[in-house]
Amino acid sequence: MALQYRHEWKTEISAADKILLAQRLDALLQRDPHVDENGCYHIRSLYFDNLSDTALREKIDGLAHRKKFRLRYYNGDISRILLEQKCKDNSLGYKLSAPITAPEVQRILDGDWEWLLSAAHPLLRSLGEKMLHEGYRPRTIVDYTREPFIYEAGNVRVTLDYDIRTGLWNTDFLDRNSVTIPASDACLLEVKYDNYLPEVVRAAVQLGQRRVGAFSKYAASRMWD
Repeated sequence: MALQYRHEWKTEISAADKILLAQRLDALLQRDPHVDENGCYHIRSLYFDNLSDTALREKIDGLAHRKKFRLRYYNGDISRILLEQKCKDNSLGYKLSAPITAPEVQRILDGDWEWLLSAAHPLLRSLGEKMLHEGYRPRTIVDYTREPFIYEAGNVRVTLDYDIRTGLWNTDFLDRNSVTIPASDACLLEVKYDNYLPEVVRAAVQLGQRRVGAFSKYAASRMWD
């Protein structure tokens, strides 16, 4: 199956911008059907990196082509965990994902990861190869809250992310009560779409002099290292 590249851009915004955008988007777009009664959901990720901080350095240095691995679950539900590989090619990106169970994740956290090399799903095997040959290991937890909006034309997804928190050196990903601390007071606007961005959405997300940036939740969560 051919990879589905999507246009992606993000902008760091203020808390006031977030409130304004949420009001605009509510009037024009639909909320993602998976949100709670407050129109948002919580995301916990666990990022992988090596002792040379390759994934972090590729992001900070602005490499046009880069990949990173992470584990992720939503709203504290560890019955549905995904291993994801996020790939960037300039302003285009795509994401590969594979289901992984909580016991399998715990094996990785305990240092028992060699089984990945013979796992059924190719993405799990790919992570195993990274761990074997490049020394990738679980590095840090990143928590945040997301307000997601969707627009059918163009397969558009607009998200507002905030309350970004870090587990520092804690990798106890499955402990839903593990302590995290604020990593950034920034809010983040992200816009993703297929081949075109409808003008109604483009107009809705305009914020005067704000410019597309390269804010990284993972990098922000590593600032204390």
